[in-house]
Amino acid sequence: MTNTPISSIEAVNAAIKNHNPFTNAGIVKEQDVWGKGVPDVPTLNAHASNKVFEAIEFVRTSQLSQDKVTSIVITAQQGVGKTHLLSRIRHQLETKGGALFVYAGGNNYTDLNLVKYQFQQTLADSLSETGSQGVMQWQEVAAAMANETRGDNCPQSAELVKKFDQAYKKSLDKNKNLMNALQAQVLKNKPNADPYILRAILWTLSETQAPFAIRWLSGEELAQVNADELGLPNSPKSNQDKEAEALKNIQQVLNLVSFYNPVIICFDEIDVKNNSTEDGLPTESVIANLVKILHDTLENSELSQGVVFLTVMLPETWREKVNLIPGGTPDRVSKFTQRKPIELKYVSSDSMVDLVTVWLQEFYHSKQLIPPHPLYPFTEGELREYGKNKPTVREALQWCAKNFKVDELPPDPLSRFELAFTKESNLNAEDYLQDNNMLAEALCFGFETLINHTLEGVKIEEITRDVKPKSQNKNWIKFKIVGTENGAAVKIGVSVIQDSRTALCAGLKRLIDYQTFDLTRGCLVRSQDKIQKMKQNSEAYKLLEELISQKGGEHVDLIEEQIRPLIAIYSIYQKCSNYDLTDAQIFDIITQNKITIDNLLLREILSDPSGILPDADDSDILDELFDPTNLSQTDESDESDELSDLYS
Repeated sequence: MTNTPISSIEAVNAAIKNHNPFTNAGIVKEQDVWGKGVPDVPTLNAHASNKVFEAIEFVRTSQLSQDKVTSIVITAQQGVGKTHLLSRIRHQLETKGGALFVYAGGNNYTDLNLVKYQFQQTLADSLSETGSQGVMQWQEVAAAMANETRGDNCPQSAELVKKFDQAYKKSLDKNKNLMNALQAQVLKNKPNADPYILRAILWTLSETQAPFAIRWLSGEELAQVNADELGLPNSPKSNQDKEAEALKNIQQVLNLVSFYNPVIICFDEIDVKNNSTEDGLPTESVIANLVKILHDTLENSELSQGVVFLTVMLPETWREKVNLIPGGTPDRVSKFTQRKPIELKYVSSDSMVDLVTVWLQEFYHSKQLIPPHPLYPFTEGELREYGKNKPTVREALQWCAKNFKVDELPPDPLSRFELAFTKESNLNAEDYLQDNNMLAEALCFGFETLINHTLEGVKIEEITRDVKPKSQNKNWIKFKIVGTENGAAVKIGVSVIQDSRTALCAGLKRLIDYQTFDLTRGCLVRSQDKIQKMKQNSEAYKLLEELISQKGGEHVDLIEEQIRPLIAIYSIYQKCSNYDLTDAQIFDIITQNKITIDNLLLREILSDPSGILPDADDSDILDELFDPTNLSQTDESDESDELSDLYS
């Protein structure tokens, strides 16, 4: 995007008005897990997804049969991003491989008395989804089974699926049966497998027969003609009979497919208030019990690739319900982390910026637009400010949906500038009055608009941001004003030290060193109330006295009303494309409206120093020891001088 020209602001704004990508974005549904998915911030709750992938790798590589089945519990409040996380896991496995993915949402269980049968259906449906090899997950397993009988140089699963029907038809033309032969070969390697389940999985290689095979694997009946074609048993069963047989079928399927690939089974939204069993057990208890049963009854062969159960729930569901179930259930449900659930985190200021960045990146890419900046129409500052509230992912995206809009820009540049000035002036002073760098940038920009102008008798010729020698300055002198006054050269070094945590002495020592930094005058910009809190016997006050009384420098009071318009015009300059303004238009408007020429703060910096030392509070000399402006917070070159005041 760096070499691509920015789209016109009109085109970008039109796209924003026509479509809000954040509408309903906070609600993640099952189709988002299986489909394209939602924009993901990999760093958000990475600790949880990393632990899940760690568990998958553990069951895959462990040589101990008892390690081949494990489990994890993830807890989070509504909207924090539980299903977002499952979507991330699913799409990463789809992209990179590493495990088969099964998603069991809470709404899949409409009758808890039939939970095993309904999970068998969920298992069959999930394995029908596309895996990492571009075919159904069932077909990945079936291809691995078939290829196992052939040794090396076997076709890829997609190629095997493509040619299976034709090969099967040819075998029938020769009075042979490819499926019977293939089943017999696979059974040699899997003598304990249910031959019908194994046969049904192999049938998924057939593009024509796969739908019927999967229906049979889910526990549903087939039309007799289809059952005969597949060679599978087919008899009518009641739901109770299906429930009774489901556990055995689930075990057989998982034992077979996990031999070829690890399987991760995600139980989502188990807190959903569906109904209860005839015994009065709620959803969370029924699902936890199902995980326990599967954990205890799966065939734990050391040759298996393993199974990971991932159960997602509210913190109170774990704390007040699942963790209190007797009989070792909590240990089986949260085995990998030893009964310690992984808790998801809320959105922070950093992750708020990341979240909006990825959503807008996808939005602008889909519209083939290059915005003025990646976060447009938001600003990083407002996103970070909102992120301080620690919202849920859902709340964050809902906030974005509400605020995803642009102001109507007037047709003429002056009106656009006035609109921008009003908006950028409406800042909280706390956001910049302690920010030395931002204050200095605003002052420096203000002076840059005055180059070739004469103000307070000083003709400004150049503004130097890079004050040398850099290794000695260390950015204490923020910029230098170079000009002439009455025919004599003027070089004013400006240091902005407003943050109380910043060492004042270090900056003052540079300001009084005219020879090193090629200055004729040093200027400290700092609010009067902070100067008054200094002590007259402190080293900082003595350095300030030297600057003013001996060096002809000055202290300029930083007044909020005077710096605010400079902050505003600097912000407009930084975001000029947002307001459809050019640099030249901004400079012209600033000059025509005398925004910087009449600014009292800029004039005070240029005016002749008064030579008057500002008052400092000396009411309690003992406070000197605790004065934050006198703490040794400077670089190593100044450390000995700073400490000398304490021990003198």
